[in-house]
Amino acid sequence: MAKKPWDGRFSQSTDKLVEKFSSSIDVDKELYNYDIDGSIAHLKMMAHQSMITDEEADVLARGLESVRQKIKDNALEFSDTLEDIHMHIESALGDEVGTVARKLHTGRSRNDQVALDVRMYLKAQTRDILDGLMALQRVLVEKAHENLDVVMPGYTHLQRAQPVLFAHHLMAYYEMFKRDYERFKDSLKRTDVMPLGSAALAGTTFPLNREYTRELLGFAKVSDNSMDSVSDRDFAMEFISHASICMVHLSRFSEELVLWSSSEFAFITISDAFTTGSSIMPQKKNPDVAELVRGKTGRVVGNLMAMITLMKSLPLAYNRDMQEDKEPLFDTVNTLKACVEIYARMLPNIKVNAPTMRDAAETGFLNATDLADYLVVRGMPFREAHSVSGKAVAFALGKEKELHELTLEDFKTFSQLIEGDIFDFLSTEQMVSRRVTHGGTGYENVKLAVEKARGQLNA
Repeated sequence: MAKKPWDGRFSQSTDKLVEKFSSSIDVDKELYNYDIDGSIAHLKMMAHQSMITDEEADVLARGLESVRQKIKDNALEFSDTLEDIHMHIESALGDEVGTVARKLHTGRSRNDQVALDVRMYLKAQTRDILDGLMALQRVLVEKAHENLDVVMPGYTHLQRAQPVLFAHHLMAYYEMFKRDYERFKDSLKRTDVMPLGSAALAGTTFPLNREYTRELLGFAKVSDNSMDSVSDRDFAMEFISHASICMVHLSRFSEELVLWSSSEFAFITISDAFTTGSSIMPQKKNPDVAELVRGKTGRVVGNLMAMITLMKSLPLAYNRDMQEDKEPLFDTVNTLKACVEIYARMLPNIKVNAPTMRDAAETGFLNATDLADYLVVRGMPFREAHSVSGKAVAFALGKEKELHELTLEDFKTFSQLIEGDIFDFLSTEQMVSRRVTHGGTGYENVKLAVEKARGQLNA
């Protein structure tokens, strides 16, 4: 076979530096299985349409399976001369079956071929990620179920705000990853479109049966516009966008795990299996997994910027710029899968230091809002009640006490509406229990939310 598929037009050989510069085989060799599956479907379709004989189709299919095995066994040598995985497979097929290999490319272009491969790859990877996100959600829900009665301080501006259940806090991340799952699942609809048969950009004069190829490859539908088919990378941008949001969720969680595992918080203890030490300070136990996940978020968000910038000025249809789509896409897939998997394994092994969390929830005037609510229930306008509660906090600060440590006489200096039941009203249990609005941190609310999630995940 000719070294270059276009050598008939050219009178000079490609410069070796150009071959090296334009080669993508180091990256796109990951697509070899999908490329071979697509080629086998294409040749079966051609036989079905009498474009090649059944005997030729059998020879080509056996040859492609032989090439597949050689790549699996690392027995196929890759070279910049052949540029990409498509040409390597075509060349290797020629070595296997001879000149009949030249018929395989009838009615297709590398433009629709690579679009097909990337879609097949991303369909498979998205399904793996959906499985990983489901596993992560299960871990979060089970951890919440194990800690339904654990109280911790909730924060705004990283300042203690109001007491919440630790399970409620975990279920907030469950909701985030549930949305991530829904986004990836929805994106499959736009990835699951078969572009093969669009050829270079205009379609082809050969009697291809694209619907038959679609059925063989298990796609949901056939693409409707040949120019869009070969130049569309929306599905890849969408995937990386969803991955970036998911990584942001993981990064936020990472930040909290880093804080909570510090000596200053001591809310949790991360298993030794998911921490590392210091090369110089023997006492150190570092939350490196959480820190690395937090750091890897930057590269995924960067991949999104790279992909969007790559596509932003490209005229229709295919342009060689699009060769650069695979590195950010593959890196995003690999990074997200690794981060989701390691979190699903790390979280069950985290020890929750419930007494420390409870102590933190009972200091810092987390019951100030409830004092205002108490006064509102007794008829005081909220803005006035807010002011009264603030004055009580200032008074308690001066006495170096918490609100619930003040006497009834102290409280009555701020309002005669306050009675002896104020102390039960300001207790941590009461503050949590009263949050009964839908989605609030009340004990029964959270228990029902956890049970509902367990039922959905196990359905």
